[in-house]
Amino acid sequence: MWRALLEKISEWNFVRDARGSEIIELAVSLPLLIVFAVGVYDFSSAFILKQKITHITEEAARVAANQPTSDLSSPSLCPSSICAIRNVVSQALTNTGVNDCGLSGTTPTKAALTWTFTASNGNCSGLILVVNRGVTYGATLASPFQPGYTVEATSVTLKYPYQWQFNKAIGLIAPGANYASGLVQSVATMQNLN
Repeated sequence: MWRALLEKISEWNFVRDARGSEIIELAVSLPLLIVFAVGVYDFSSAFILKQKITHITEEAARVAANQPTSDLSSPSLCPSSICAIRNVVSQALTNTGVNDCGLSGTTPTKAALTWTFTASNGNCSGLILVVNRGVTYGATLASPFQPGYTVEATSVTLKYPYQWQFNKAIGLIAPGANYASGLVQSVATMQNLN
């Protein structure tokens, strides 16, 4: 009985015909290729953005370390030395082709010697720039210096929102999957020179 059934099935042409197999292979592999291509593009974009943010933060720390501290006790919400740092970051973002999220027009909130700028505009929300002019840390130096040398420094933190495009592509393989957006962050600290 089984032998007769197998002979009957082998007579059908569609079992022997392989013309449609390429379409099935494409249907299975295309979503994987799309996810892979979007993933490579998206993670490279995030890496490039991280490099730009790191460079901008380091430049802002160099500028901040050269700013005077005489205006930090002024009642102004944004002392000129702090606004100069904000402007450097805003201009550097613009020069590298990154949206500054409206940073140049923001006023900070202040806590002790820390100023925090939060910027948002139409398609960019959540940029945070933190300038801390009161960072101190100890250093041990060799003779003839006294032990317990304290270094005064400035720390600049930049948090930039990044919208992952990978979230759209992963749905092809895993419907309902969510790849959350996040912040690309960089911190740079430099000894105050003034």
